[in-house]
Amino acid sequence: MSHSHPRESGRLTRRVATMAVAAAIGGFLFGFDTAVINGAVNALESNFGLDSIGLGTIVAVTLLGATLGSFSAGWLADRIGRPRTMAVAGAVFLVAAIGCGLAQGLWDLAIWRLLTGYGVGFATVIGPLYISEIAPASVRGRLASLQQMAIVLGIFAALLSDSSIALALEGADAQTFLGLPAWRWMFIAGIVPALIYLVIALAVPESPRFLVARGRSAEARDVLQRLQDITDEEAATLTDRMAATLRTDRSARFQDLLDRRRVLLPIVWVGIGLAALQALVGVDVIFYYSTSLWQSVGFDESAAFALSVLSSFVNVVATVVAIVLIDRVGRRRLLLAGSAGMFVSLVTVAVGFSTATITADGEPALSGVWGPVTLVGANVFVVAFAVSWGPAVWVLLGEMFPNRIRGVALSACAAANWLAGVLLNFSFPSLRDLSLAGSYAVYAFMALLSWLLVFFFVSETKGRSLEDMREDAMPVTSPLK
Repeated sequence: MSHSHPRESGRLTRRVATMAVAAAIGGFLFGFDTAVINGAVNALESNFGLDSIGLGTIVAVTLLGATLGSFSAGWLADRIGRPRTMAVAGAVFLVAAIGCGLAQGLWDLAIWRLLTGYGVGFATVIGPLYISEIAPASVRGRLASLQQMAIVLGIFAALLSDSSIALALEGADAQTFLGLPAWRWMFIAGIVPALIYLVIALAVPESPRFLVARGRSAEARDVLQRLQDITDEEAATLTDRMAATLRTDRSARFQDLLDRRRVLLPIVWVGIGLAALQALVGVDVIFYYSTSLWQSVGFDESAAFALSVLSSFVNVVATVVAIVLIDRVGRRRLLLAGSAGMFVSLVTVAVGFSTATITADGEPALSGVWGPVTLVGANVFVVAFAVSWGPAVWVLLGEMFPNRIRGVALSACAAANWLAGVLLNFSFPSLRDLSLAGSYAVYAFMALLSWLLVFFFVSETKGRSLEDMREDAMPVTSPLK
């Protein structure tokens, strides 16, 4: 397969950057609404009498909602357009925030958290899809990475919001504002970013590629000219290329992803593999022992908590590094380097935990040099993930599919990502009880698989027009390219 592709003439303008930031607010809501429950956990347990199963249900049902939402978002975006789908997501977040804040028991809270998850699933798909379709090829990676940055900032904002509300109302159960306790206001605070997203969704222009697919090429040319500051002739050339790769008679359907011989098209298998492995390398569970790791090497509890907060700041910084590198280094090299870093660091953590003794309270105690070595390994893993697989997978998924199936293919991959997340979170307690070291060895194996997948089956998309993406574009002809 040739790697010489024509470059798009569009350039990074203030309008393109503004629209990309606007679309990424869905990612902020994704992070905010999944993390906001953290500050309300204890109050929920005492007010609703939740046991560990009830609390687990509230968490799991959000993941289920995200799977359903991500699976239907691409189909809806191909039917009603990208901004309208953003507006639907904003409305879902708005209603769910109010519903969670006013919930009276386990089951109605579960329903509202399911709806929250549905909105999260929409945000997983529509942000990368829209940004990849409005951005010039030369800066598409940087702009698409804003989605991951927004997710990280949303998580940080949720934790900040929870602690601020608890502080202002003197505890999560204080009845001091309009008769509602602080923990309810933690959920209701989600109204603010949801309203902002909803208003912005009504103001952003439609994706040029969606307009071309609907036979509205003149509107598509106008959007391209305004966003990318290009001439009418350049815009016409781009829309002509889009038209050549799009079917204008109907929206893409799941059946379009099928191949009689392989069930799914090879490129869709690759996308699903990338999405699933992003979850299966274990980034969620590495945090389970972050506080105990700090304590095992001599820090007290308050210092351990502060250092865990520092880790989330490091996460933000690493994402900034990814944004700087992704259009210079390329998606493929970044993913390969990240996989190698994750593999080495997870092997280190697995070996470290294999030397641990378990204390009376069930926490691992690391002695000698293995304490700091395991600690460093865990943090190197977080950085390696945040600078590569965190943002780069969503960038790649937003741009690697042909125009006619991009929305529905991205939906299938996002659903695979959420299902893998469910599998990870449900399997970890059992794996941990069998062998803590063994569980991290499993994640190290997944990191090795992630390197092999990219090395043999992923070709570079840096600087290439979305119109160059074809169903036969994966696997690469030479893994060394």
